[in-house]
Amino acid sequence: MTQNKAILYMIFSAIAFALMGSMVKYLSTFNVYQVVFFRSVGTLFFTIPLVLKQKIPFWGTHKKWLIIRGIAGVISLTCFFQSLNYLSIGTAVSLRYTAPIFAAIFALFFLKEKIKPIQWFLFLIAFLGVLIIKGFGADVETLGLFFVILSAIFLGIIFVVIRKIGNAEHPLVIINYFMLMAFIFGGLLSIKYWVQPSLMEWILFLSIGVFGYFGQLYMTKAFQAEETNLVAPIKYLEVIITIIIGTFWFGDIYNGWTILGIVLILSGLIYNIYIKRKKAK
Repeated sequence: MTQNKAILYMIFSAIAFALMGSMVKYLSTFNVYQVVFFRSVGTLFFTIPLVLKQKIPFWGTHKKWLIIRGIAGVISLTCFFQSLNYLSIGTAVSLRYTAPIFAAIFALFFLKEKIKPIQWFLFLIAFLGVLIIKGFGADVETLGLFFVILSAIFLGIIFVVIRKIGNAEHPLVIINYFMLMAFIFGGLLSIKYWVQPSLMEWILFLSIGVFGYFGQLYMTKAFQAEETNLVAPIKYLEVIITIIIGTFWFGDIYNGWTILGIVLILSGLIYNIYIKRKKAK
């Protein structure tokens, strides 16, 4: 029963994150800073009341690491949203999933975590997928590739920082730091570029934060309910969902090379999860 619940949670999470990305893609006519601002507002609507209700220390105790996580989160989020202006949504999401490669490299230097030769090989397969998408994929702009890889690099930093913090901070505190920084950053920088949304656009903007919150919530619940090697690969369902949405909603075109590149990225990273889990036993 717990296993089925964990799988269901991760499916819900993948759907929520896919819908969040789709909303961002749809609203790409707005400046990226305005999108980041609304992403934070929709999430803070949930997190701040929960932190206060549960009487969790609002500012946490490891402020330096929380600030670093927040800054890295804002940069990663902004770059990812910016990449959606240049790339199809399925391609952007797939390329951003190279983050574990950078996380492993950062962990090697800063946390002294070892990487097995087979893991380097799997990372190479995933990176080969990136090169195939860039070299042969349909309409992959260099600027979009730059932004999404930069987003993945900073997402890798986030993974390492969260690992460094461990269980010392409540997850809501970590999310709050990230969202508060996004709120300030996006709010201040969007003033110059602010465009008044229509009623429907207001709803879509706020839905970005709502989908983001529930995506994070259900992903956390899934990892709490069942082993990582079972639920983590299901997260990559987000790629399939976004490709379907991109094809039917945005008219995105994915040629055979793009699909091959995506398969290589996902295969390398999913098998790496299996290797890491096997190593931990």
